[in-house]
Amino acid sequence: MEQVLNCLVIDDDPDVNAYVCEMVDQIPFLHLAGSYDNAPGALNRLESGGIGLLVLDINLPGIDGVTFASTLKDLPRDHIPRVILISGSRDYAVDGYKVDAVDYLVKPFSYEDFYRAVAKVRTLTNVPKTSPADEYLFLKVEHDLIRVNIREICYVESFKDYVKVFTGDQTIIALSTLKAMEERLSGKRFMRVHRSFIVNLDKIEQIQHLTIRFGKTIIPVTEQYREAFKAEFREWL
Repeated sequence: MEQVLNCLVIDDDPDVNAYVCEMVDQIPFLHLAGSYDNAPGALNRLESGGIGLLVLDINLPGIDGVTFASTLKDLPRDHIPRVILISGSRDYAVDGYKVDAVDYLVKPFSYEDFYRAVAKVRTLTNVPKTSPADEYLFLKVEHDLIRVNIREICYVESFKDYVKVFTGDQTIIALSTLKAMEERLSGKRFMRVHRSFIVNLDKIEQIQHLTIRFGKTIIPVTEQYREAFKAEFREWL
């Protein structure tokens, strides 16, 4: 049986709030677990866990949606919901991707727009976990989600409001921050070695004087990351 996602809606406009809640009720794999007109009011429910999706307005009274979304990382890992941001303006789209939102919808959006967004959430939530060799992540590239095998990533480079993800045969420019990528790759064989680079330790081809080489690419290990890097390669360095 398909997993049903508990969903919270946060929007201070009562008409929009009711409209989104009505759409949630129409989608079989969603269950409306609550609706709120401000972000702090929903915090206790989020802290109790079991919420798979948060539909979050950006322009809220008090703490705004983007700021609130950025605090969700402080919840226990299995309590952190997927987030769809909604707004009356396109001006905050990049900020939305900085907090790793699955999608960003501009009001007024249709049921079809909303369904496409929550379908992305369902895809991410129902990803089967088989073995480390099969682990992958989805990268946001314009309006698409691109699946990338984690083990194929050589390194990640910060690129303004995006990141460049380099694999053995392609370069993917994705909407994300380097910090968000660092969190997504946490616990795997990746390490931050520079304010602009994360590297896959298992893909390093050459190390010379604390400088890493991936083919023709040269990445220096800067001072604040050197001790941790040396610890990984202490047997050889």
